[in-house]
This record gives sequence, C-alpha cells and structure tokens, in this order.
Amino acid sequence: MPRLTIDLLVSTRRAEPSVESRQLRTAHDQRVEWRPLPNERRNRERRGNQGFTRFVGPGGDAEHTMSQAEARAIAQALGVPWHSVSGALASIDKRQSRTALAIAGLPSPRFTVRKTGLPGDSGSTMRDPGATISDSRSAIGDQGFAYPVVLKPVGLSGSRGVIRANDAAEYAAAVTRIEALLARPQVRASRLGLDDEILVEQYIAGREFALEGVLRAGALRVLALFDKPDPLEGPFFEETVYVTPSRAPEHVQARIVARVADAARALGLTHGPVHAECRVTASGDVYVLEVAGRPIGGLCSRVLSFVGPDGRPVSLETVLLEHAVGRSIEGFAREGPAAAVMMIPIPRRGIFKGTGGEKSAREVAGVTEVRITAKEGQLLEPLPEGGSYLGFIFARGSSPAEAERSVRGAHARLEFSIARELTVAAG
Repeated sequence: MPRLTIDLLVSTRRAEPSVESRQLRTAHDQRVEWRPLPNERRNRERRGNQGFTRFVGPGGDAEHTMSQAEARAIAQALGVPWHSVSGALASIDKRQSRTALAIAGLPSPRFTVRKTGLPGDSGSTMRDPGATISDSRSAIGDQGFAYPVVLKPVGLSGSRGVIRANDAAEYAAAVTRIEALLARPQVRASRLGLDDEILVEQYIAGREFALEGVLRAGALRVLALFDKPDPLEGPFFEETVYVTPSRAPEHVQARIVARVADAARALGLTHGPVHAECRVTASGDVYVLEVAGRPIGGLCSRVLSFVGPDGRPVSLETVLLEHAVGRSIEGFAREGPAAAVMMIPIPRRGIFKGTGGEKSAREVAGVTEVRITAKEGQLLEPLPEGGSYLGFIFARGSSPAEAERSVRGAHARLEFSIARELTVAAG
C-alpha cells in the first residue's frame, strides 16, 4: 500500500500546529496558512472545547476564525468531496436533525423546543419544526406529551446537559439546571448561536448502539457497530463502554444499518465519515438519536484498527484520509476479533489529585492501553454539566464479552484521588 501523506490542518485545540502544518498547498494550488489567534480569543475558544484555527484564502486576506462546520465549507471550496454544508449544520443542531428525520418518515420521538430565555442569541437556524410541533414554554401535557421525557440542549454533544424527567417537578429542575449550564460564558462562546433552546422529546426505552461508518456518494459502508452494554436510562446519560462487534442478532444489526443510511440521507450527509447513535426498542423499532458528519470523538477511535491491502495495521484516521482523497477503501478490514473501550467516568466533582493502580490495570489480560487524560489539579465535573472523562481503557479479546470483561477488570483496579473543591466567599 502506498504511503498516504496529507499535510492538511483544518482544526486544532493546540496553541500552535507543528511546523510542517503551518503552510500547505492543495491540489488546486490554494494556500492554507496558520495564523495564531490573539491570546484572549485563543484562551476563550480553548475553554469552549471547540476546535478553531485561522484560515487564509488564496488571496491571503480572507482571515477568520473557523468552526468545524466551516471546515466542511472549506473542503467544498477546495474541491475535496465531503458532506454538504447544510448537512453538516443539520447534524450538529438537534432541532434540525429531529425535524429532518420526522419529515422523512423515520421512527422519531414526539418533540418540541423550549426557549431558555437567555439573552443575546438567535437560536437554531430552523424556525418551523413542522405542523404538529410548536415552540412553547407551556406544560408538557399541553403539547401532547406523557412523562418520562428527555431534555437536551440543541447545540451540545457528548450527552452534556441531557437529563431525563419523570414528572413535572423533575422537568422544572432539569430546565433550571440546563439553563445554568447554557449560561456559562465558555458554553455560550462555543455554541455559535445554538444555546437558547432546549429540545424536549419523549423518552424511548431500549438498548443503545453506535455505528461508525463512511459514506461515498450516499452509499454507507459500516466500519463498526458498537454495543453499549450499560443501560442508559437516566437521569443522566453517561456513555461508558463501547464493544464491537455487536452481539445483537443479524436482523437487528441490518435494521440499524438501514435506518442510519436513511437518516444520513434525510440530513443531507453524502460523502465522508459518520457517527450515529441509535436505540432499539423491545419490539425491534430502531430510533436514530443522531447522525454526526464526523468520526467517533476523542481518543475513542483507538478502539478501532484496520488491516490494509498490504496486510499492515492502520488506524481509523488512515482509512478516512484514504477515502477523503478519493482512494478506494474496499481493501481495508477491521482488525478482529473483538475490541472494547471504556470512557472512564468522573464519579464526583472535585480537584483531581492523581491515579493509583495503573500498573495493575495494564496487567489485566487483553488490555492494550490505559490512558489517564485528566491532569493533576484539574477541576473534574461529572455529567450533565461536565464535558470530559478521566481517561480511557482499551482492550481486545477473542469475543466481545471477553473484551468487555477486560476493560471492566482494569477499571476496577484503578483508584482516583479527588479532593473537595474549595470555594472562597466574596467579601
């Protein structure tokens, strides 16, 4: 397999990119150049946990801050096949996404959108969600709902701010809690106008799955289907373990794949990576919770490795880059037999002091990596307000059950020291 080298930087959380990434020329002889952001703006955007960089167009004077959605627009301008801009925007706006799936006739929970009342934002770009849905601050019963419901900030991801409410009191408490989260300056700075609305939808009971795939001219190729073996029933929805291959019956897996393909088409996602979340009810109905026009987030991609046409192992990112430049990825197959990742949950709010038991955790059979990403002195915050994990555990096994046992066994050997947060009263 020829070595693929692409010197392209479209988004970063680093203060500066590597030297070799500072400047490049594309196949269309268009120049992309790094310009450091002013310290104040850079720090604000780093806190907002949103990848940004500077983009300088061919003329050298079209300099501006670039969001992840704009990265897709740049790919389009440079002639690199990618998801449409409208599809990318729809996939990151829960209101647009829910509306598009309902209009397409896919199984969808009943939903409405509640304005938060936070000042200064225009809200979601789609104002009319359909004839049977209306914007309202009225009671759930007035909208034709029955408890339980799930409340979700329209523009956040990673289960952040997602809360289940079983009655009116829990609903009111959830609204208050989400509004407080959305009022945080770092959240408002990073969500690009999507932080004044809360999606309220009927809770769907069922098992949850995640699909990693890639679209080529609208055709979906599945790279992995993950089980989420831990029940995600609320009140918060913290993802912990992903395991592949899925242990669901073949006909259920086929139904999930078909629904995700339909959902991607409904959103306008046509070419590039997709990461989808689904729920399958006891009766076998598949509800697509979301389809994002991106690969699996953070370090989780390390759970997947592939064998290339030449027999060498390669990463998910290599496969996606091959696809992005128009090369065939038919010769790549997921390296088996089974793999699992645990996103180590944060047990409580406090100041992180350190980890014990890492050496013992790494010695668990099947464990390939234990990566603690939290830094000493960091303020840890669990969901629904928090937006990070303590770290990640990766494992491989002869079966999905064996890989799952390995990550759980390693986690049981870890000890986390979290000190109480000290607050200083004003005056």
